[in-house]
Amino acid sequence: MHDTTALLIELGAIILGLGILGRLAGRVGFSAIPLYLLAGLAFGQGGLLPLNASEEFVATGAEIGVILLLLLLGLEYSASELVSNLKTQYPSGIVDFVLNAVPGAAAALILGWGPVAAVALAGVTWISSSGVIAKVLGDLGRLGNRETPVILGVLVIEDLAMAVYLPLLTALLAGLSLAGGSLTLLISLGTVGAVLYLALRHGRLISRAVSSDNPEMLLLVVLGLTVLVAGVAQELQVSAAVGAFLVGIALSGEVAEGAHNLLAPLRDLFAAVFFVFFGLNTDPAAIPPVLVPALILATVTTLTKIGTGWYAAKRAGVRTAGRWRTGGTLVARGEFSIVIAGLAVGVEPRIGPLATAYVLILVILGPLAARWTEPLARRLTRKPAPAAPAPAAAAASASPEVSASSVAEPSIAEPSVAEASIAEPPAAEANDAAPSRP
Repeated sequence: MHDTTALLIELGAIILGLGILGRLAGRVGFSAIPLYLLAGLAFGQGGLLPLNASEEFVATGAEIGVILLLLLLGLEYSASELVSNLKTQYPSGIVDFVLNAVPGAAAALILGWGPVAAVALAGVTWISSSGVIAKVLGDLGRLGNRETPVILGVLVIEDLAMAVYLPLLTALLAGLSLAGGSLTLLISLGTVGAVLYLALRHGRLISRAVSSDNPEMLLLVVLGLTVLVAGVAQELQVSAAVGAFLVGIALSGEVAEGAHNLLAPLRDLFAAVFFVFFGLNTDPAAIPPVLVPALILATVTTLTKIGTGWYAAKRAGVRTAGRWRTGGTLVARGEFSIVIAGLAVGVEPRIGPLATAYVLILVILGPLAARWTEPLARRLTRKPAPAAPAPAAAAASASPEVSASSVAEPSIAEPSVAEASIAEPPAAEANDAAPSRP
């Protein structure tokens, strides 16, 4: 009875605290993820007030949080959208991988953590935060901008790449042989291909079988199916998160919309529990030794993400201002980076503190980069106005005839370069923004 009482008290305090932190983050206008991580650091091992009774429950809630995160992410996309983005955006996806995964892998090797940790840290620095970026786009009113489909295309490529990356990482972390890892990767690719085929050809039938006019029945069926598929995927050495993501892709239409509305509050609750749990498992004393590498890595990958966005937007024919906005918006890292680090801490414990510091930096810097990258780039690249000729020299060089004619017929003065450069950005903003959908 005493254990049950302590469990209820700790859980109540955790959930209430998460609600207060979420409200505080909403008022400030930032993502609540860094606050959740800090709360986990404060109440984990080595923190201010370690939690003991609720640790097992929070661990289970964290697993559900990852599953719901990926399920609702899959519900955002249809199979046809994934295939279309894969065909049109794959060059940008390749550039994104090279520019942002290589710094993480190189950092792990330089720190002497080994090749498996290098693969894990490459994923941490590679994947942008879809949740944070979606919120930033809405807060800044850019959902109708011309560059927004480019941003979403890059995110879709990253999310789809996770279906291959996570099983490969899981196999490496489990210490499987080359044959075992290849088999796991083939199973994952086969599963992804089969789900995409079924969703493209028979998506309506799947959605009809799951559909229900009763919200309670729809919630139970979708949630039960997702957890079941995630468990089977985990048993096959394929990530449970990938299984949940594929379930989301297979559902479409009204079923996907209804399931999203029903599961979004649960996703928010358990995702917050997941971030807290990750912080609980990270010793705050382990962060200062990796703070300098985290800062260096954050600086490098901020620049490489901006370069990725510039390249992707340029391929899509977006104007210069929109290219800078695309790069700045992609800077934020979040949920996927924490998921990857959570898988890898068993092999290299130092990845946890480094990933925590790295995500804390970029989840705070991300909204700032989205807002200020384009104005800052415009100011830095603005050309200075040419110096006007001296009046005496101009008068001396002018002939009497020219002077007389100029007095008789004054010409309309052209705007200066400085005036033109000041007036240009609003026009560029208008050209880059696409008309909003009705």
